[in-house]
Amino acid sequence: MKSSYLVLCCAVLGGCLGYLAFFWLVGQGLYGLVLPGGALGMMAGIPRNRSKVTAIACGLLALLLGLFTEWRFAPMRADDGFAYFLTQIHHLKPVTLLMIVVGGAMGFWIPFRRIDDTADSRTAS
Repeated sequence: MKSSYLVLCCAVLGGCLGYLAFFWLVGQGLYGLVLPGGALGMMAGIPRNRSKVTAIACGLLALLLGLFTEWRFAPMRADDGFAYFLTQIHHLKPVTLLMIVVGGAMGFWIPFRRIDDTADSRTAS
């Protein structure tokens, strides 16, 4: 349980850093929407994880962070609310959606590959 909290705390820190780094890159003329979710996953992958649920939660958080970041960067013209943005995500460019999905996949996969299976084998025997 303690390791799950540590993973989620690292994920929040990584997500914040990725969010800030995205807007820094935009200021430099670059568009790296994979960065918020990817940074979340990379930071969440530092401590060992014991739960698949934690890895799934990190993946979902990375997806939401990618959507939130895109909304803050380019809100819809008709309505600038986040709820309206979520109902209109199918209007985003395919490359934007791809970067959000890749960031979400990184947010899931990096903590998932760090799952400590030795703890499960010790309690089973």
